[in-house]
Amino acid sequence: MILNIILIVIGIVLVVKGADWLTNGAVSVATKLHISQMVIGLTIVAMGTSMPEFCVSFVSALKGTPDLAVGNVVGSNIFNALLIVGVAAMVAPMSIMKKTVKVDIPVGVVASLLLLILCLDGSISRFDAGAMFLLFLMYMYETVKGAKKGSADDSSSATVYSGWKSAFLIVLGLAALIGGSNVFVEGAKNVAQALGVSDAIIGLTIVAGGTSLPELATSVVSARKGNSGIAIGNVLGSNIFNILMILGVTGLIAPMSYSGITFVDMSVMVISMLLLWMFSFTKYTVARWEGAVLVLIFMFYMVYLVMGAMGHPWFS
Repeated sequence: MILNIILIVIGIVLVVKGADWLTNGAVSVATKLHISQMVIGLTIVAMGTSMPEFCVSFVSALKGTPDLAVGNVVGSNIFNALLIVGVAAMVAPMSIMKKTVKVDIPVGVVASLLLLILCLDGSISRFDAGAMFLLFLMYMYETVKGAKKGSADDSSSATVYSGWKSAFLIVLGLAALIGGSNVFVEGAKNVAQALGVSDAIIGLTIVAGGTSLPELATSVVSARKGNSGIAIGNVLGSNIFNILMILGVTGLIAPMSYSGITFVDMSVMVISMLLLWMFSFTKYTVARWEGAVLVLIFMFYMVYLVMGAMGHPWFS
């Protein structure tokens, strides 16, 4: 048990550092190519902070633990919309751009609803995965096309490295993500089996929390620095990537049938996005009290999961 816990910790450290290295390298390349900071946030940074979820879910599906793969994505999105936005808003009220409220958040809501509908039969087929990945490509196309109409942001504070160092960081980040994901999944699976806890619960809690650390760190630091747009953009971009790209690619390669992710879990994911959308309409700001509400709902959901895992009759 101790060895497996050590493996989980090592895996978390590797995936978080790997995401950091990969993101730094990718942002450096994008900045050199004069791509705007907004596009970097919605695409490269969001993809970078979602790479732990991608690697963990992909490896989980290939290793025959689909509950861990799907639970990781659903749990991560709940972590993002409730805990991360909630904590960031409590640190500093988050201002949200009108475009984000009218375009990006609705896409996140649609992606969440689409996943809930496609998963009503307890599986993600290649057709389901293809539909999600196609929607992801359409969203990326519209994001990049919209960015070309806007002006580049030359005030980006991103560190720009030389070409070879950027490439080295990208390769190193990918290696750490892949290696760390394998170690993390193996440790989490062994702990779940030893404790008699389902892969779904482990995926929704420990795995989702671990792979959401990059988003948490990025969003809270951005909020403290007054860059709330980056914080909310990171969360939204990551949630869209998690569903449409991660489950899209994973399902195309390895179709999944699962049993541990419930309608309640999927509904909480959808409700969390709807709440975020509703709160964003109040003066285009997520206030501190609204952040506190999101965190409180997250805590209730965690209690529900833990009590259900312990076999409490009210939560089973």
